[in-house]
Amino acid sequence: MPWLNRNFRRELKGYALTFTCALIAIMLTAAIITFLSWKGLSVFYVHKVSLTNIFSVDWWPDRPPEAGGPQVGILTFMFGSVVTSILAALVSAPFGVTVAVFMAEISPRLGQRVLQPVIELLAGIPSVVYGYIGLSILVPFIRNNLGGTGFSLLAGVLVLAVMILPTIASVSTDALRALPRSLKEAAFALGATRWQAIRMVLLPTARAGILMGVILGLARAFGEALAVQMVIGNKREIPHSILDPLITLTSGITMDMGNTVQGSLWNDTLWFMATILLVISFFFILVIRMLGRKGAVR
Repeated sequence: MPWLNRNFRRELKGYALTFTCALIAIMLTAAIITFLSWKGLSVFYVHKVSLTNIFSVDWWPDRPPEAGGPQVGILTFMFGSVVTSILAALVSAPFGVTVAVFMAEISPRLGQRVLQPVIELLAGIPSVVYGYIGLSILVPFIRNNLGGTGFSLLAGVLVLAVMILPTIASVSTDALRALPRSLKEAAFALGATRWQAIRMVLLPTARAGILMGVILGLARAFGEALAVQMVIGNKREIPHSILDPLITLTSGITMDMGNTVQGSLWNDTLWFMATILLVISFFFILVIRMLGRKGAVR
């Protein structure tokens, strides 16, 4: 029948379009992984750098041979990224979960009308704005009241904590709203107060979704470059206190990539740093998928 053939052709066109888009996405992902791996691992198979050298704190990529040769240790960069991201997540997670509890359980109407638009606005602010605010307000405040230059681990942690707060709050709110209403009603039937129901029933049940929000926020913090770069000082040393400057993987890549020659040891080391970021991103994705599967089972 003509109408049946027409519907079949439309369905076939839709299937071909979606399949093509999915195939392009897979090919792009595979191309990025292949290119980063090829460029990053060339540090080992082209420049013959040892693992001891690459995972050290010695960073002298332009040192001449007569002075001992270049050293491309990236441990300082990795330490800066890890400690900044983890501390930011630890600061932001309690605030994000508290906001989620208020939006989902304490005052859903006020949360939906006021807090949710504010959270969405925070999520939409560009990174450079966060960095500029931190550079103009936070850095002078730390310098004048706590000491040091103001460019510090503390400044980077606070800026990142504000940046990832919308992610943690939004995902945690969705996790709490997805819980069946019968859980809260059963807690009330057993004589629990509202706070007891939230603390002892709802939050433990939504733990997988809340942890997913924290991991997503941590992943964003780990990959952030511009805002952090503007406030941490970018000093290639491991900090000894929260008031000391430091540097991260993303900051090191964005600062040095334009000053290096393609194919040089310095340039390939920066590509290896990008490969490390990719591996860590995959790790975060794996954790998120595991948490999502755990939450779905419940």
